[in-house]
Amino acid sequence: MTTETSDRVLERLSRLHPKLIDLSLGRIERLLGALDNPQERLPPVVHVAGTNGKGSTIATLRACLEAGGYSAHVYTSPHLVRFHERIRLAGKLIEEEALIALLEECERANRGEPITFFEITNAAAFLAFSRVPADVVLLEVGLGGRLDSTNVVRRPAVTAITPISLDHQALLGNTIAQIAGEKAGILKPGVPAVIGPQPAEAEAVIEARAGELGAPLARWQHEWRCEAIGDGMRFECEHWRLDLPKPSLLGAHQIANAGAAIACLEQLRALPVAADAIADGLRQIEWPARLQRLTHGPLVETMPAGWELWLDGGHNPGAGAVLADFAAGWHDRPLFLVVGMLNTKDSTGFLAPLAPHAKALTAVTIPGEQNPLPAAAIVAAARSVGLSASTAASVDAALSNISSRSPLGRVLICGSLHFAGTVLAANG
Repeated sequence: MTTETSDRVLERLSRLHPKLIDLSLGRIERLLGALDNPQERLPPVVHVAGTNGKGSTIATLRACLEAGGYSAHVYTSPHLVRFHERIRLAGKLIEEEALIALLEECERANRGEPITFFEITNAAAFLAFSRVPADVVLLEVGLGGRLDSTNVVRRPAVTAITPISLDHQALLGNTIAQIAGEKAGILKPGVPAVIGPQPAEAEAVIEARAGELGAPLARWQHEWRCEAIGDGMRFECEHWRLDLPKPSLLGAHQIANAGAAIACLEQLRALPVAADAIADGLRQIEWPARLQRLTHGPLVETMPAGWELWLDGGHNPGAGAVLADFAAGWHDRPLFLVVGMLNTKDSTGFLAPLAPHAKALTAVTIPGEQNPLPAAAIVAAARSVGLSASTAASVDAALSNISSRSPLGRVLICGSLHFAGTVLAANG
């Protein structure tokens, strides 16, 4: 008798729709109806959309809420190594047996009807969240907002939109304004909306939509602000003026992400969090592959003494700019990039900001990925922005080649969350 595993069930569910992504609410609404609408029986929900920073914002929210004594359900995507990372029940990653039972229950309720992988797994998360007690649900939009399957929650406690930039244009539109319109689709009548730093055209679209709905806005540099002050940071809004430590996540952009999280806490009036708990939370945020320095593991051990190995899942022009800002502070040794990307991403837009800060790039075709950008295409993009580039058959081969070219250096592996997941798996 074959023992069922979550991987086997997930693979079976992935065959229920010919497309990986097909933005619509009809299919998940049908399935949730068959499951007695668990999304209507949830604790207060914080619903977060955005191009960059939404995962970091949710991780910061979780850390601060848990430091304040609350328990949080969390739904994020994609996962890096194991699917279980997407679903936290009252703070803990979902266990294998529970995941299998939920997926099979959703599979039975779906009765073989077309439904995407994201939709049916999202339904499983809602089912789990409706059955396990917790104080709050932190819900990350998968793609876009208006037609994303998380957008079936009719009355969240708070919505939030982190920075918007160009990404997924084939699905969301070719301009910042069009993409902002999709993200603003999570706004709800009367529900406060926290807005992170935005391009002017995105902010205009969000403000217009909020005005139509009567959704109160808490905007960066308007209703709230957060900035680095010495070794810490200061957050200010209508009711709070807090001097806090910087978030444990690295990069200047994480100040604004932390600010958005704190602005959400300020709106969660039913779950008050003291300033000292917010400070404790900021010191212990967990969010892998976001400017993460790898300090142990097989890949690290292949590097010569004194070398540094860093990992980031950034993959669009906005993320490239953020990484470039951080890399601009690295002056002590040459920076080498190892890049793997998907063929749906703007490789030139991602690499252009990084080019002035890197000595060379090694491109890798992401192993086991359905839609990888070939390493040769990454090399062409790198050279088009003035960056010396070559290919390697694997991350191991790339690291070996790089470390032979300089007595001391720093390597940043980046270009894709999928790629980051394979790197974390290879590094144990």
